[in-house]
Amino acid sequence: MRPLNVLLAAIVVAGLPVISVADTLQFWTTEEQPERLAKQQAMAAEFAAQGGVEVNVVPITESDLGTRITAAFAAGDLPDVVYHTLQYALPWTEAGILDSDAATDVIEELGASTFASGALEMAATEDGYASVPVDGWTQMVVYRADKFKEAGLEPPNSYANVLAAIDALHNPPDMYGFVAATKVDENFMSQVLEHVFLANGVSPVDANGFAPLDEAATTEVLEFYKAIADASPPGELFWKQSRELYFAGKTAMIIWSPFILDELAGLRDSAPPTINDDPMTRDLAKVTGIVTNFSGPSNPAGAAWADVRYFGITTDADTDAAMDFVLYSMGDGYTQTLSIAPEGKFPVRKGTADDPNMFADAWAKLPVGVDRKAPLGDLYPQEMIDEIVGGLDVGQRWGIKEGQLALASKMINSQAVNRIVRQYMDGAVSASEAVAAMNDELSKIE
Repeated sequence: MRPLNVLLAAIVVAGLPVISVADTLQFWTTEEQPERLAKQQAMAAEFAAQGGVEVNVVPITESDLGTRITAAFAAGDLPDVVYHTLQYALPWTEAGILDSDAATDVIEELGASTFASGALEMAATEDGYASVPVDGWTQMVVYRADKFKEAGLEPPNSYANVLAAIDALHNPPDMYGFVAATKVDENFMSQVLEHVFLANGVSPVDANGFAPLDEAATTEVLEFYKAIADASPPGELFWKQSRELYFAGKTAMIIWSPFILDELAGLRDSAPPTINDDPMTRDLAKVTGIVTNFSGPSNPAGAAWADVRYFGITTDADTDAAMDFVLYSMGDGYTQTLSIAPEGKFPVRKGTADDPNMFADAWAKLPVGVDRKAPLGDLYPQEMIDEIVGGLDVGQRWGIKEGQLALASKMINSQAVNRIVRQYMDGAVSASEAVAAMNDELSKIE
């Protein structure tokens, strides 16, 4: 029996009047853009209309969320439910902010097998789960499937296949083999590099904290990254050049987030494809393929770099009502939850036990785009939709499995890896010197 029910039962047995618990849930969300907020308010109204309690939807700027929650915890005034990023799941549970028992009960009631395993693993505690996965996305290798087919190439789902494609397709300035991230002070380079390191099974942390990078496996990472950088245009490159060159038909491969998918199909005027004279063309979308799980020689299973968001039920919550709201948002209301921003909210629940693809199919029919709208299922083939959704099963990040996400995040944010990898790419240090330098700098971060 849940603690709240135990308390109520004791009151009844004692013959005391039952004082009503809070009749309005406080739900904090970082989806604060007006259109997204309106959708969440409509969902809250629908939940109340179906017999749930009233829900006050409170927009919180994402960069302020950590500070706001800490202050609310100190004041004993936490919201009932909070929509939060991956980085907070385990630390907030350890701090006593999140009720992992409630989250675990929700997941078990919905069916743990209906969730993407990678999304669950990221929030796993010793006895269950810190929070309930809501949505996420995985970084992708975006490639010209038509060029690959013409050259008889396998999809770029491994270091070896990427390098083979570069050998076959790199023909500058008409076609660059790749557009690698090389601008050291851009977070984009940090994300791309972490993806490439994860693909080869290399991490700078273990359960005890910093763990020296394996020299042999890290050397493979360095050599691969230098190869894709050598197949890129000169200059300081980040997401902007990657997208522009791919949209112009000037590169065979890039690494990007799924937020490129609507733009790729000509649905956003601020970022039109320029492969032909029609800014609304879908020609490029038709010849594009994507890969989410990507492997290196030391890690044949590969990995996908993932960003997942969660519903956290707090320790101050009206637990039963909060659980009911999360169950609704992940059940009857889940398609509406995904519709808040479907281009970046991949379903972490593909379906139910009775209908395993229910939500994935519904998500593919949700309209995406800015200046024009169309469902992803109308823009891309089913196998590509399956690849997009399936990436969350193998999604990873440095420090998740080891319980060291906070430390790993500090290492990433230091940009030491970016800087030293760039030095290696530029020939300023050898591979062994680069590994030693990274180990030296990362070991000092606490």
